[in-house]
Amino acid sequence: MIVFDLKCGGGHVFEAWFGSSSAYEDQRTASQVRCPLCDSADITKALMAPAIAAKGNRTPDSPTPDAAKAVMKLIAARQAEALKSSQWVGPAFAERARAMHLGEEKQATIHGQASLADAKALVDDGIAITPLPLPIAPPEKLN
Repeated sequence: MIVFDLKCGGGHVFEAWFGSSSAYEDQRTASQVRCPLCDSADITKALMAPAIAAKGNRTPDSPTPDAAKAVMKLIAARQAEALKSSQWVGPAFAERARAMHLGEEKQATIHGQASLADAKALVDDGIAITPLPLPIAPPEKLN
């Protein structure tokens, strides 16, 4: 099967499928190809843009490596700034967040580690958490 963009004498552009290029020519010559808007049989092929596959996994909107690095650097800087006023609680994050939510512990801004199951349980219980876009190293592992 092949698809063609077609144009009628009235200027309408439409698309049609054919078994082959020769099948299109045969049907057009026999006035079997007609404009679906005005029923004109005065049909020609319209200009079509070729479908060219992108190289590898790149698309026209893919960021350049330098742009991606700049975005990651900006995210890291903003995240570091936000964490300055937050307390590291490590693997006790889920337990501490739940205790604050239940009023068993004073409210504070905290960050730490949680398993996916613990994070889902917090969200399911209505506890607002926000995953950080970049991994956080525990303070004792920082240079």
